[in-house]
Amino acid sequence: FGAFSALVYGSVAIGGWVGDKVIGTKRTITLGAVVLTVGYALLGLSAMANFGGESLIYVAMGFITMGNGLFKANPSSLLAKVYDDGDARLDGAFTMYYMAVNLGSFFSMLLTPWIAEKMGYDIAFGVSAVGLIITVINFMMCSKMVKDVGSEPDLTPVNKKHYLGVVIGAIALSFVSAILLQHLFYAHAILVVVGCSIVFLYLKEAFSISGLERAKMLVAFVLMLQGVVFFVLYFQMPTSLNFFAIHNIEHNIFGISVQPEQFQALNPFWIMIASPILAMMYNNMGERFAMPYKFAMGMVLCSLSFLVLTFGAKFANAQGIMSSNWLIICYGFQSIGELLVSGLGLAMVAQLVPQRMMGFAMGMWFLTSATAAVVAGWVATLTTAPAGITDSHQTLTIYSDVFAKIGYSTAAIAVLTLLIAPKLTRIIRGETQAATEQATA
Repeated sequence: FGAFSALVYGSVAIGGWVGDKVIGTKRTITLGAVVLTVGYALLGLSAMANFGGESLIYVAMGFITMGNGLFKANPSSLLAKVYDDGDARLDGAFTMYYMAVNLGSFFSMLLTPWIAEKMGYDIAFGVSAVGLIITVINFMMCSKMVKDVGSEPDLTPVNKKHYLGVVIGAIALSFVSAILLQHLFYAHAILVVVGCSIVFLYLKEAFSISGLERAKMLVAFVLMLQGVVFFVLYFQMPTSLNFFAIHNIEHNIFGISVQPEQFQALNPFWIMIASPILAMMYNNMGERFAMPYKFAMGMVLCSLSFLVLTFGAKFANAQGIMSSNWLIICYGFQSIGELLVSGLGLAMVAQLVPQRMMGFAMGMWFLTSATAAVVAGWVATLTTAPAGITDSHQTLTIYSDVFAKIGYSTAAIAVLTLLIAPKLTRIIRGETQAATEQATA
């Protein structure tokens, strides 16, 4: 999972660059969705009486990797271009966009395990492919709404040679990804090379300019580093928290029986509840609740999300099983923290990075997820119960101890982010530069 996530998010910067400079944001969105459709269709075929064997599974995952890479950064880049620089509505718009994404996630997380159990995984993956086909048709039908919005290539006739080159490149890289998924060392090594190259290009661009524009880009870089820490915690949901739900949480919510995997639907559920409230709060508070403070508060809530499980472990029953209410609270804290960090990460990039490199910078934001995916996989191994241990009391001790370490470590980082938030806010507002100019005048 760590290698797959790393390749997905590591390829997003490439997709952002393609949208910015090569074929346009809107065309890249459509192409990415088509490549994703192929990936899920192949995954459905592989699940059909083991058609194609293990090799087809890896090829399917390769197409899903590249489809995500092309798609993921570009809808947010397109949204950012709808608003003028400095528009106070941007944070609220990205929060509602994030809610819309999680609305789909909520229903898919509830339906997919049920479809897979009742009808088989081939049908579940087939439904995913059909959903993506509907997405492509819907986007093409609604494209007139944003006909005057997009990157520079969007506003000119398509260059057929460039488009064909991107298609061939996407197919080739899909097969390369399939190979890398079978060789984790090389996948991680390439991620390191790609990551370092992207960071180098970003910092090179930042230091090639001066004044407030450079300062904002450097603040964005600091906030991206905070994002890495957040995403390490975020990726515990499909790993550590999932296994914890299997071993140590009662499998019902308010008396309704659920499968352990369905607890993940609590994440988009909380996001749907909290998003409109936070969007209104952002619009009302404006600059009084600046981006660095939002990131810092997100880290505080993420810390609490793990500490609440450590505290709840003290109230486990005689069988070592905890009430699902503790996991509901945990997901609540983490989901609101997610809205403050991940949900606003794209808005942060839109605010602080020049329009000319918006898609690339959006991709770099997603690269924080790729970096975190590798670290998160290592953290998840710490919570995995050793082979042969199935006793709930033993797994409860393992999980609660590691969650305590994660929670307290995150709390320390949260305090640090709160301490530097005032300085970063002054830099963003240009107050530091103004004071320097006044002192030298």
